Amino acid sequence: MYISPHIRRLIDLALDEDDIGFDVTSVAFFSEVDKTAQLLAKEDLVVCGVDLVQAVFDRVDPKIRWQFDVSDGAKVKSGTVFGRATGPALSLLRGERVALNFMQRMTGVSTQTNRFAVLLQGSKTKIVDTRKTLPGWRELDKYAVRTGGGGNHRFSLSGGVMVKDNHIFAAGSVKKAVEKARNSAPHTLKIEVEVDRWSQLDPALEAGADIIMLDNMTTAEMKKAIEHIRDFSDRIIIEASGNITIERLPELKNIGLDIISSGALTHSVRACDISMKLDLS
Repeated sequence: MYISPHIRRLIDLALDEDDIGFDVTSVAFFSEVDKTAQLLAKEDLVVCGVDLVQAVFDRVDPKIRWQFDVSDGAKVKSGTVFGRATGPALSLLRGERVALNFMQRMTGVSTQTNRFAVLLQGSKTKIVDTRKTLPGWRELDKYAVRTGGGGNHRFSLSGGVMVKDNHIFAAGSVKKAVEKARNSAPHTLKIEVEVDRWSQLDPALEAGADIIMLDNMTTAEMKKAIEHIRDFSDRIIIEASGNITIERLPELKNIGLDIISSGALTHSVRACDISMKLDLS
């Protein structure tokens, strides 16, 4: 994993927030003597954030070195020790919470994404994220989605043209909205149109949309729309979004969708249970 300047700023912000230079509890019990720490998975998970853990401790104390038995993307069973560190005990404890906060959140996203991806195996349909990410954490959230076997939708507003209901309302029609977007956007960007009713489908097709997003439709409505789109053109990418739960994936995986996008991969994910223990023997 590339630790970008933005991620380094996040790390520094988190360490400053935790006031790590004033661990009034640990200084009463530990000195700078070297100790060993272990990372323990307390549930089945898909590991994510190995390089970030080391990056956190590099900022706390460069003398701390981590060794991991696995890489990002590895599936680990509950009860498995998958990482070990050596270094000054006080420094290990100073960085513990921040490192775990990063890894637990990222591993939660990768583990959740993997659950979705596994259910789509055997089909051409790919699960991707949305922009419903933790503010400031988009780079990490989207990396974790890829680690779990998913893909990324546009990274930011500049990553693609997505014509939605507000744009259509402002333009007066789907056709006019697509024309306005095409006239102002770089030629390198694809144009996606969000369709939430049948009456919008033909205008989006005729306007030359590159991607059609079927938004908040029932499975029966999607099947009908997909057949109609494929009769029009086989080059158009078809995406489903809105009210996409993990329970719906089995009925959606083989109906002809190219992409399923789900905010559930990131917006309300539960952090995985991982702990760090010092070896005090």
